[in-house]
Amino acid sequence: VQLQASGGGSVQPGGSLRLSCAASGTVDSINVMGWYRQAPGTQRELVASIRPSGSANYAGSVRDRFTISRDNDKNTIYLQMNNLKAEDTAVYICTADVKMRASDSAQRYWGQGTLVTVSS
Repeated sequence: VQLQASGGGSVQPGGSLRLSCAASGTVDSINVMGWYRQAPGTQRELVASIRPSGSANYAGSVRDRFTISRDNDKNTIYLQMNNLKAEDTAVYICTADVKMRASDSAQRYWGQGTLVTVSS
């Protein structure tokens, strides 16, 4: 399974960015997908996650500004980030909990990071 993330970049405070992450490979099913982020010198933190049903979970710091969505047919998730702040600057990393076969337990796969920089 490969996770390909895109959409990072530089933006001024108050601006918006949209991240995408597509999972590819032959799998039985993909359960939770999500975004983590890690800024220099800090621990990795969960930003948002989403189930196949569309049920989402957010970190408190982004709850009213970020929206995670999912296209199950494309095995792709999106993170719409609005009203970005300097403290949102980080490498954003997507994840997917994957079952390779129906009888397997789900394993978490991590994509490569995409850098988001918020600066004036």
